[in-house]
Amino acid sequence: MSETRGPAASGGRTWLLLVLSALALAALLSLGTWQVQRLQWKEGLLAQINERIASDPVPLAEMETIFAQGGDVDYRPVRLNGRFVHSDERHFLATHEGQSGFFVHTPLQLADGRYIFVNRGFVPYDRKDPATRSEGLTEGEVEVTGLARAAPAEKPSWIVPDNDPAKNIFYWKDLATMAATAGMSEGAEVLPFYVDADETPNPGGLPVGGVTLIDLPNNHLQYAITWYGLALGLCGVVAAWLLRSRSRRSSLDR
Repeated sequence: MSETRGPAASGGRTWLLLVLSALALAALLSLGTWQVQRLQWKEGLLAQINERIASDPVPLAEMETIFAQGGDVDYRPVRLNGRFVHSDERHFLATHEGQSGFFVHTPLQLADGRYIFVNRGFVPYDRKDPATRSEGLTEGEVEVTGLARAAPAEKPSWIVPDNDPAKNIFYWKDLATMAATAGMSEGAEVLPFYVDADETPNPGGLPVGGVTLIDLPNNHLQYAITWYGLALGLCGVVAAWLLRSRSRRSSLDR
């Protein structure tokens, strides 16, 4: 009885292995294909961003129209005029060219009384206090050109620390809190996106503008190769196991 049951049990195990291997192969191929699709999407997004950055700046009113219609304003060049309210600077912890410090976000008061935050650029950690860089505190009407940036609706990740408005240190761009703690008059209207100023030098050299980072990781090709490679390896392992099993059965049948 054991001789008749043995081959049947072996055959059952073989079919179970094949079914499980087929499911695993399907999963690996699906993951690889998904990464290829993500690669195409990411490359398209990067191309779109590069095309936007290379375009001419448009007036702020045009950018507001795009935003109001549900369009994406991120990385679109914009030109605007107003007066900086330097006393209401908000400071975003950052690094620039290997140096720690802050991006200085300053409210720009527009002619109609509304405000928009402008990331004027980077200052070293020990120059956080505006009094240490008074030459850069431009007075009167100014024209700013830069890139419109969409502000996140919530903290990007639990890894990101909570903002510390009491110390005027921000770890993510919470425009509502930045505006509420900046000292603006109650009811002041602040635009729901901000602007990264271009590299036009500021008096005294600080802040250093043009600090926009386009940091979109694009590792999808590596991931696709990994998943497809695992799928190929699985096929090799199963094929070797089947050949070994067939050879073993042939030896027993002699």
